[in-house]
Amino acid sequence: MADCKVTSKTRWPELVGVKGNVAVTTIKAENPSLHVFTIKKGTIITAEYRSDRVRVWVNESGVVYVAPHIG
Repeated sequence: MADCKVTSKTRWPELVGVKGNVAVTTIKAENPSLHVFTIKKGTIITAEYRSDRVRVWVNESGVVYVAPHIG
């Protein structure tokens, strides 16, 4: 795993309802060591846990519909 700055924050429920690009920018500003990116609803992904990754799930309109979290 890449070096990951340890923070107490692992979830961002306050970002549900905002545009995906805004959520990504917000999370990266809070913890630049995280790999943060959007995933479109319905996309098939791998299930492994990574402490340096945040997937930001967006709907067809590009709006976050699941609270982003580390994993």
